[in-house]
Amino acid sequence: MKNLFAKKSINVLLEEMEGENRLRRVLGPVALTSLGVGAIIGTGIFVLTGIAAHDKTGPALILSFCASGLACIFAALCYAEFASMVPVAGSAYTYAYATLGELFAWIIGWDLVLEYTVASSTVAHGWSHYFQNFIGIFGINLPAALARAPFDYNPATGMLAATGSVMDLPAILIAVILTVILVIGIRESAGFNAVMVIIKLAIVLLVIVVGAFYIDPANWKPFAPYGYTGISFFGHTLFGQTGKGGEPLGVLAGAAVVFFAYIGFDSVSTHAEEAKNPKRDVPIGIIASLVLCTFLYIAVSVVLTGMVPSDKINIDAPVSDAFKQVGLPWAQFLVSLGALTGITSVLLVMMLSQPRVMLAMARDGLVPKSFFGAVHPRFRTPYKATILTGIVVALAAAFIPLRILAELVNIGTLLAFVIVCLAVLVMRYRHPEIARPFRAPGFPFVPILGTICCVILMFSLPSENWWRLIIWLLIGFIVYFAYGRRHSILAQQRAKEEAAK
Repeated sequence: MKNLFAKKSINVLLEEMEGENRLRRVLGPVALTSLGVGAIIGTGIFVLTGIAAHDKTGPALILSFCASGLACIFAALCYAEFASMVPVAGSAYTYAYATLGELFAWIIGWDLVLEYTVASSTVAHGWSHYFQNFIGIFGINLPAALARAPFDYNPATGMLAATGSVMDLPAILIAVILTVILVIGIRESAGFNAVMVIIKLAIVLLVIVVGAFYIDPANWKPFAPYGYTGISFFGHTLFGQTGKGGEPLGVLAGAAVVFFAYIGFDSVSTHAEEAKNPKRDVPIGIIASLVLCTFLYIAVSVVLTGMVPSDKINIDAPVSDAFKQVGLPWAQFLVSLGALTGITSVLLVMMLSQPRVMLAMARDGLVPKSFFGAVHPRFRTPYKATILTGIVVALAAAFIPLRILAELVNIGTLLAFVIVCLAVLVMRYRHPEIARPFRAPGFPFVPILGTICCVILMFSLPSENWWRLIIWLLIGFIVYFAYGRRHSILAQQRAKEEAAK
C-alpha cells in the first residue's frame, strides 16, 4: 500500500531533466502561447459549435461557452501554478505523482492517454469534414465509401445508424502527414504551428466582423429552447430536459460538449520541459491562450447563432455553411480554408502532447521505457511513441463517429482537471515551503470552484460516457498491476532502501 501511494519529490523530478533523455529547450512565451491557441481554436469553434447548438442548446450556446470558459479558467490557474513548480514533461500526470502518489498518477496518466488520443481522432474528423466542404466548392467530391465513419449516432432516434461509408480517408491522411512532421522535431513543429495560428486568427476575426452584419435577432428566439440546465446522474436527468436517447439537454449539457473547445490550454503544460524559462513562460502561455480564445469563442457563437436558426445549423461544417446560407460563397471559401488551417494546428498540438505524457510515464517505469521512453538521437523527439500515436489516431478517426469521440474525450479531460485542482489544494497545505513562481489567486476558492464546476460538467454528459470512462480506467488498473507496479522505478528504489536497512 505504501508503494501505491508513494510520492515523487520535486527534486527527483527536476534531476530527471538532466539525463540524456531530456528534451530540447527551444520554446519562449510567444511560442507557448501560440501552441495553446493552436490547440484551442480549431475543432471546437469550427465543428462542435454546430453539434451543441443543433442538438443541445439552441442560441443559448453563447452561455454554454461562458460556463465552460469559467470552469477552464479556474483549472488553468491551477495548471499554471503546478507548471511553474514542476517544469517537466507529463502535465497533470507529473503533478499527481508529486502530490497524490503513484496510483493516482497512473490513473491521471492513463486518462490523459485517452484524452489526447481521442481528442486527436475527433479533430481529424473535423478536419476531414472541412476538407470535403472545401473541395466541394470546386465541384470535387470524394466517393461516399471514403467520406466518413461507417456508422453514426442519430440523436433523433437515440440509436446508432449505418452511414453507407467504409472509412474516413481524409482523416487517415492528415494523421499520417502530421506524424511525419512531429517526428522531425519540436522547433519545426512549433514554427509550422505559428504560421497556422496567424492564418486562423485572421479567419476567426473575419467571421466575427463580416458575420456581424448578417445577424438577425429573430434567430435568437427562443433563446434557450432546451432550458438553462441539463444535468444527469447515470442516465437519470436531474435538472432540465431529456433527449430521445436519454441524454440531458440545455445550457450545461451544451457546455459539457463545447468544453472540448477549451482543452488545448493544458497541452501547454506538457511542453514545460521544452520551454526556455518554464517557471515564467508556461503560466503566461496557459493563461494568455485561454483568455484570448474565450473571448473569440463567445463572439463567434453570438455571430453563428445570429446568422442561422439553430435547427438549420450544419453539424459537420457549421461556420462555413452559415456563410453559404446567407449568400456569401466567397466567405465560405475563406472560412473553409481557415478552418482547415486551424484544425490542422489543433491536431498537431494534440498529437505533439500525447507522446510527452507517455515519455513521463516511461521514465517512471510504468510503461516500457525502451519504447515509450525512446528519444531520437538526432531529432530529440519521442519518435516511437509519436508513430504509435499517429497509427491509433488514424484508425480511430477512420472508423468512430464524431459525436461519440467528442463526448468521450470531454469526460476524461474533466477528470484530469478535477485531479489538478485537488492536487493544488493538497500541495498548498502539505508543502507550503516549495517555491511557487506563479501562485493561483483566491486560494482556496479557485481550486475548490474549479473542482465543483468540472464535476457539474461531468454530470452534464450522457451516462454512456461514464461507462466508457469506467471501462477505460478498469483496463488501466489491469495494465498497472500487471506491469506498471512491478516495474515502477520509485517502488524499486524504496525496496532497495528497505533492504539496506
